Amino acid sequence: MSLLEELQEKARAVQATILYPEPEDERIVRAAAQVAERGLARPVLVGPPSALPGEPPPGVGKEVIDDSPRLKELGACYAEQRKLKEALALRMVRKPLVYAAMMVRCGYADGTVAGIAHTTANVLQAAGLTIGYQEGIDTASSCFIMVLRELRGQRDVPLVFADCAVLVEPSVEQLADIAASSARTARRFLDVTPRVAMLSFSTAGSATHPAVERVREATKLAGEKLQDGYVEGELQFDAALDPEVAARKGVGSSEVAGRANVLVFPDLNAANICYKAVRDLAGAQAIGPVLQGFARPVNDLSRAASVEDVVGTTVITALQCRQL
Repeated sequence: MSLLEELQEKARAVQATILYPEPEDERIVRAAAQVAERGLARPVLVGPPSALPGEPPPGVGKEVIDDSPRLKELGACYAEQRKLKEALALRMVRKPLVYAAMMVRCGYADGTVAGIAHTTANVLQAAGLTIGYQEGIDTASSCFIMVLRELRGQRDVPLVFADCAVLVEPSVEQLADIAASSARTARRFLDVTPRVAMLSFSTAGSATHPAVERVREATKLAGEKLQDGYVEGELQFDAALDPEVAARKGVGSSEVAGRANVLVFPDLNAANICYKAVRDLAGAQAIGPVLQGFARPVNDLSRAASVEDVVGTTVITALQCRQL
């Protein structure tokens, strides 16, 4: 069984209720139908009457915002949370992205998937204003689960690469948040002890530069945030993954060097270029992007996403609902 098949089986066991606040796009409706047919989650389309299909596909729920008995409750909750007048809060909650996120926050659903008709910034803003962040985390970030065809004689090796899609130039504090969130993602999706490598062009003091010092500081802070597993930095890419290189560079006895399963890159340039290089040149499978750091599951879609992309993102979102 492939990793993707394993993740789908785990999602079926969770049976999460997942909301789609962009039902006006045919790809969303078709994806929701597949999710229901394959038993991956309980899909619900969310929107005003004009955006919703008259009769949703079998197994797909429908939440009509205008007629919802929860509208006033969600508006009052949003007003209290954001310190707004209820009339203004109600106008905000009528927006499908906000309505879906408030349903998740208030426990009426487990997660939400959007972005096929909205920008990533829109999705992140709606989630930040409603769902908020995990305890000890102040930053939304992303990762990809990269499944390598072969690594040191092992087949189909999964690694977490972060942050490949959100933060362009993360600060020390944001890098630490990325590390802590990515460790949680590795535990939740891969059932492994997270071994987080904070990547740089230097290994254990082999170079001196402000960029290297930034990674060192982030590593210290990440160690305080990590709830499970290990973190080490700064490490070069090869020292993080190859035990022989790690030994030659004087870090071979650590819990991370040479055996990392989570790779935190120093910025978006490095992360985005590397994940695409590994995908396109090494034939690795890239699962994601996975949004992380939020208090409850929310994930973003590319506006060019296919129906199968939406289904895959639904699986990811359902797995973020797992109780570990």
